[in-house]
Amino acid sequence: MRSYHSRMREDTREPSSHAVNSNPSSNASPAGQTPPPYGPPISLRDAKRVMEAAEAEANRQGWPMVIAIVDSTGHLVMLHRLDQAQYGSVPIAQQKAETALNFRRSTKVFEDAVAAGGLGLRLLSTANLMPLEGGLPLMANGAIVGAIGASGMQSTQDGQVAAAGAKAFG
Repeated sequence: MRSYHSRMREDTREPSSHAVNSNPSSNASPAGQTPPPYGPPISLRDAKRVMEAAEAEANRQGWPMVIAIVDSTGHLVMLHRLDQAQYGSVPIAQQKAETALNFRRSTKVFEDAVAAGGLGLRLLSTANLMPLEGGLPLMANGAIVGAIGASGMQSTQDGQVAAAGAKAFG
């Protein structure tokens, strides 16, 4: 089985020190493998680039979204609420980013586990976990430097906006 870092390198199409895998299901570390380490916090400059790309995707689709970016310490770096985005999406976008950071994987992994039922339903009792697609870790040099969370539409659309932001970083 390929390591987490080799999958990250394979998913990076252009040479860069930043790598983001926008395929949510492959952001989960296979059993027995150590997840990627936390790295230094994302810079404001890089966070602005991620935010700009995510906003561009939301605007291109006509989706009123809230987009949050946290650094590797879990602190909020940027939060944008686009015009007409619902107020309830503000904390959800932040929680999606925090979940992707704290658990070092896409929030889609948790959504899929809950949707499968059975033991996956245990996740609903986990504090500080948002099991909805739309949160992705941001990677640089093999380490997590932050995460992005998007909310405001259906979770697949939130995931699309988050992936657009993450792709701009990679």
